[in-house]
Amino acid sequence: MKCPVCNHADIRVLESRDGNDDVSIRRRRECAKCGARFTTYERIEIPHLMVIKKNGERESYDRAKLARGIYRAVEKRPVSAESVEQMLAKLEQTILSGNKQEITSEELGEMVMKELISIDDVAYVRFASVYRSFTDLESFEKEFHQLKKRQKPTK
Repeated sequence: MKCPVCNHADIRVLESRDGNDDVSIRRRRECAKCGARFTTYERIEIPHLMVIKKNGERESYDRAKLARGIYRAVEKRPVSAESVEQMLAKLEQTILSGNKQEITSEELGEMVMKELISIDDVAYVRFASVYRSFTDLESFEKEFHQLKKRQKPTK
């Protein structure tokens, strides 16, 4: 950052506080060369993420929609809201670190199931049954047997 008056690069921050919108930080700055004071605002730039659904339609990523699906899967299970929120944060961090502007619903669903399986087996099967559209008992049995294969044998 450079001084808007003299273009000098040696700037110090005098004061920082939350902006009025709760998504920015207001900083009062002073130029070391000319003494000019000015205000800057910092905001996090959140990239716009699109989800490509199975039918090819695109919709904006909706954290609340994803959270509803996960909370439905963990309903009446010994999984804390904090665990779900941490999982959502981890998923979003993974998505954002990929620097993509689009993700398929299949990729997103697989990521959720990968996280759920480490948290709660029943929640995993519940989510998988909706995500994979289980239509009969055989579908449940197949997923159940896959789950059992993944688990370590107990002695």
